[in-house]
Amino acid sequence: MTSPAFEAGRIARGGKSIYGAPLGILMLDARFPRIPGDMGNAGTWPFPVLYRVVRGATPERVVLEGARGLLPDFIAAARELVDLGAEAITTNCGFLSLFQQELAAAVGVPVATSALMQVPWVQAMLPPGQRVGVVTVSKGSLTPAHLIAAGVPLDVPVVGTEQGREFFRVLIQAAAVDLDVALAEQDILEAGRALVAAHRDVGAVVLECTNMPPYAAALRQELGLPVYDIYSMISWFQAGLRPRRFG
Repeated sequence: MTSPAFEAGRIARGGKSIYGAPLGILMLDARFPRIPGDMGNAGTWPFPVLYRVVRGATPERVVLEGARGLLPDFIAAARELVDLGAEAITTNCGFLSLFQQELAAAVGVPVATSALMQVPWVQAMLPPGQRVGVVTVSKGSLTPAHLIAAGVPLDVPVVGTEQGREFFRVLIQAAAVDLDVALAEQDILEAGRALVAAHRDVGAVVLECTNMPPYAAALRQELGLPVYDIYSMISWFQAGLRPRRFG
């Protein structure tokens, strides 16, 4: 069967270096395991993606130090992805919402920097009297500037994983290169339980951290609430880049 791309006169359009992977992902410079479900594990995605590591953009610098001085590096890496063939850009850390406007202006393609951008969408779907809660890797580092850049209300309930035993220690403090997945999951579940215990009106949860999707199903089961993360967001993002053909 002839590909739809070639049906009209069988002209193949050029201008890119790589084809078939319209989504480009800007990665932090880290060495912890990228388990299935993690954004940095290519097997997570049911479609091809392009990656670029932003050297020097460690989780500590991006999360704990507000990504100071790193905007030019992220812009350069995003432009490289677009030059390769990316038609849209996303990032490997929800705290990069700070760069949303600058990246979108610099690369000229759609940009989705943070899973936090889903908060207004999810809020619009909830019944009256309920609101979205956020689980983040570091509550102490999630500033009003991060929330405003993602369109998130400043009074959104937030709980972090700083007090956990594994997730924050490995991913942000780089205290180890190996990850105890069971302990990391418990950190996420404990944060989720703390969130709903402190805020009884939470009707859905958004996971800020792009390393949290492996634990989303367990959290959904634990809380009995809808859980959204970078996987749900990028699946939607990709659906616009390559809409399904019917019939």
